[in-house]
Amino acid sequence: MDPAIEDQPRASRNQSSQNPSDPRDEELAKVEIAVLALILVGTVAGNLLVLLAVSRLRKKRRRMHLFILHLGVTDLGVALFQVLPQLIWDITFRFLGSDFLCRAVKYLQVLSMFASTYMLLLMTVDRYIAVCHPLKTLQQPTRQAYVMIAMTWAISCLLSTPQIFIFSLREIRMGSGVVDCWADFRFPWGARAYITWTTFSIFLVPVCVLLTCYGLMFWEIFRNLQRKTQGSSRVSSVRTISRAKIRTAKMTFVIVLAYVLCWFPFFCVQMWTVWDEDAPDEESSDIAFTITMLLASVSSCCNPWIYMFFNGSLLQDTLRHFCCCCRTTHSSLKREN
Repeated sequence: MDPAIEDQPRASRNQSSQNPSDPRDEELAKVEIAVLALILVGTVAGNLLVLLAVSRLRKKRRRMHLFILHLGVTDLGVALFQVLPQLIWDITFRFLGSDFLCRAVKYLQVLSMFASTYMLLLMTVDRYIAVCHPLKTLQQPTRQAYVMIAMTWAISCLLSTPQIFIFSLREIRMGSGVVDCWADFRFPWGARAYITWTTFSIFLVPVCVLLTCYGLMFWEIFRNLQRKTQGSSRVSSVRTISRAKIRTAKMTFVIVLAYVLCWFPFFCVQMWTVWDEDAPDEESSDIAFTITMLLASVSSCCNPWIYMFFNGSLLQDTLRHFCCCCRTTHSSLKREN
């Protein structure tokens, strides 16, 4: 089993031929469990550290910090609602839970994917406005950022709804007595339609918007550097792009690059499986799905560490504060004893 949507093509393609008594590839399962455990620890630790760092800013918090905060929340959701259930699922082999839990897990897995992707998209659009239209940034209060973030969560919740109706706890083969959390598309073209739709809505369309925003941002930064080099008197303090804006633009670009590199193989395998009737056999498909699923999970693990790399001073202050709190608590316990 793989997370969110990726077992759907296998369910639709192999359900007539799969033997419930066939053993799985235990060596592959052990590797997957070990890697997922590392990804889970890295994602939870990194995002909790980022959330702690940003929450300490309080009055100094800017719009960018607000987007980073919610991106950390969505990435933490990926760890808890996508990676963790998948880790448990790989350990147990079959889904152990009720039909309600099956639908809930599948809904939350795709919700975390939508929310993480669209929060990254929103953060990039905000950076585009800050770099290319700085006057609009000055005119937009933080309240509008909260509205955009709320809309992002609402859209993600809505677009994830089909998972509730597609997945259910059912027999993997009629009369086998073996149940699992599997997809049922009802129509032969259902898997193609749904996988294609999720690929466009979660990956292709967002990536096109992201590339467009960064193309415009880099062009604006290039023009700005040219104006500075020429010493044009028309360069005002508002039109000048600050180093802070350039640094945050670089940071979001690296996060976007990591997102594309991690998710591109995943969606390629998804589309290949449902559209190519001559796709590899089940064993090869399992290996391809496992590798691409692990790559996709790495994206949310990378984001907090990228953020901390570009904000080293904030990380140092947070760790120093955390260590001071630990020493204070330890001293208090020693005095009490």
